[in-house]
Amino acid sequence: MIGVLALQGDVQEHLIALATAGAVARPVRRPEELAEVDGLVIPGGESTTMSKLATLFGMAEPLRERIAAGLPVYGTCAGLIMVADKILDPRSGQETFGGIDMIVRRNAFGRQNESFEAAVEVAGVAGGPVDGVFIRAPWVESVGAEVEVLAEHAGHIVAVRQGNVLATSFHPELTGDHRVHALFTDMVRATA
Repeated sequence: MIGVLALQGDVQEHLIALATAGAVARPVRRPEELAEVDGLVIPGGESTTMSKLATLFGMAEPLRERIAAGLPVYGTCAGLIMVADKILDPRSGQETFGGIDMIVRRNAFGRQNESFEAAVEVAGVAGGPVDGVFIRAPWVESVGAEVEVLAEHAGHIVAVRQGNVLATSFHPELTGDHRVHALFTDMVRATA
């Protein structure tokens, strides 16, 4: 069972992508629901809002604890920011759940009207480049020694993995290309 954090963001698209990748998926809004899943997707959306809502709904600390305990997690766009150990330019009061020893820059690829699609070669994903949608996307400024860089675009890191946590700057769930979700589903199966 893979959950999709349903506080804010593109939840339905991830549920569809996970189902297409062969997973049983459901929305997660409360700590009790988090306790019942074997993996979790943290969707794109707005990382500052997500941080505030996670605290408001009592999810922030349970999420930090489950990630630290080895829960497989996949963060896309804002989700990448939320699994970073450090944000280069956080909004006031913004916190993350942590999980990947990296520093990220919010909205690094530009504003909403500078959004774009690109083919991205992702290590560990067979079949050629992945279709990536970059919407006010972050990038990874730097990574620690334990972090595996899976993809770069325009000279910037856009996909990483550290142990049980996978993250992409882009939104594969918006394209119909569900191979990154299949990779994550395999990660969850390997630990379940």
